Amino acid sequence: APTTLLLDFHPEAPPLDRATLQRLVVEAIAQPASQEPERSVEIPVHYGGPDLERVARHASLSPEAVIERHHQGRYRVLCLGFAPGFPYLGGLDAALATPRLASPRSRVPAGSVAIGGDHTGIYSIPSPGGWNLIGQTSTTLFDPHTADLEKMFRLRAGDRVSFVPIDE
Repeated sequence: APTTLLLDFHPEAPPLDRATLQRLVVEAIAQPASQEPERSVEIPVHYGGPDLERVARHASLSPEAVIERHHQGRYRVLCLGFAPGFPYLGGLDAALATPRLASPRSRVPAGSVAIGGDHTGIYSIPSPGGWNLIGQTSTTLFDPHTADLEKMFRLRAGDRVSFVPIDE
């Protein structure tokens, strides 16, 4: 099962040796599930990304059916990774699972809602990426201008996410 471990490095701190890092990872995996109440987060999405037709063809569905199935899903944030605040969301309708692009894009805009394999996710910052872009949100997932981790990352592992279609 995916586990989130944040290592906060400070230039003045002594470096971590391999054994210490391995111990920290093992301890993080062994931690009991959080006792925090489950958070539900709604993400507004304007559907219609450049790969919506590709996903529809792969699933043998219409683009409208892809949108319907995607926004009706209830997803769990499995972990944050790849880029700061990028949520890997589990719970994608199996019919929508679509392979990543053969050649990743050099730049994907922040807020892009995408499908990569059997996960859905949201690009938290502008970055390269090979997932299928099916929509866009204006929700900020990562704010590097705050030192408060609760405010820096909009989502955290274990959150429940639902997508709400909007018209622009």
